[in-house]
Amino acid sequence: MRYLVLVRFSSDDRLEVSDDEIAVSIKSQPERGKANRELVKKLAAHFGVGEDRIRIVSGLTSRKKVVEVL
Repeated sequence: MRYLVLVRFSSDDRLEVSDDEIAVSIKSQPERGKANRELVKKLAAHFGVGEDRIRIVSGLTSRKKVVEVL
């Protein structure tokens, strides 16, 4: 399943799902992939799958990403 993910940089810990769109608050700074790693961890925990089952399809350097849950 693919989802459009909107990343927000904030100190609060939120993950909101609506249909095929997810809004996620990330605490990590977008440096050296830290924010992407935190995003993958949050999505894996939310969907109850391993981190290796989450793949960022597009938008590695953008706040708008397409993520696939395998």
